[in-house]
Amino acid sequence: MQLNFKTFGQGFPVIILHGLLGSLDNWQTIAKKLSEKFQVFIIDQRNHGKSPHSDEFNYSILSNDLLDFFLQHQIEKAHLIGHSMGGKAVMNFALEHSQRVGKLIVVDIAPSFYDDRHSEVFEALFSADVKSATLRAGVEKMLRDKLNNDETTVQFLLKGLNRDKTGTHFEWKFNLESLYKHYTEISGAITSIKPFSGEALFIKGEKSLYINAENYLSIQQLFPDNKLVEIKGAGHWVHAEKPQQFTEEVIRFLS
Repeated sequence: MQLNFKTFGQGFPVIILHGLLGSLDNWQTIAKKLSEKFQVFIIDQRNHGKSPHSDEFNYSILSNDLLDFFLQHQIEKAHLIGHSMGGKAVMNFALEHSQRVGKLIVVDIAPSFYDDRHSEVFEALFSADVKSATLRAGVEKMLRDKLNNDETTVQFLLKGLNRDKTGTHFEWKFNLESLYKHYTEISGAITSIKPFSGEALFIKGEKSLYINAENYLSIQQLFPDNKLVEIKGAGHWVHAEKPQQFTEEVIRFLS
């Protein structure tokens, strides 16, 4: 599969994968900063952004997509960064293709199974009649009504909104139906008989519970050479809420 991507800078490759319902656009600011030291690739994963849509979706497929990207761009080895779903994708890739991974950075996610945390979001997305809406403000109002004016989530979801081919209505950049269908797999655990022997940095937001004392054991088991950093005042979208602190931690680890 030919994934949509952007690249910045020169040097040792760094590949960044976004989270569920996101896109490479979420990472442009960070990528440009990191490009002062590295060649940075930001990728739209399948069923997201401008990459192809598919009915198939699981971490094995995402790992194969990433391997194809390495081969297509003649990348022998790279540092990997992944947020949330993208974090699980890079963890799975590192466990399957450790020889291609320099250092691994996982943002606010553990390799463990998670209970449903997105039912309200999916309900809001399906309820927002984007095909009939003529104004962006109309879609925003529908999302706000369903999500109790959750400003962070509403603005994040609106980044996935595009004008359709007619230019009069809207459509989602992401493949909503496929992602909803495979949500159980997205929430599932990442497993491996053999741990990743390389260095791994896990970055969590202070206000987020995605990485906690209970699931940190799964990190220790699969990524024994790990370091955990907590960024004060940040929630799940650490890189967007505290970009300077986040970037400093990334550069410190990769240098």
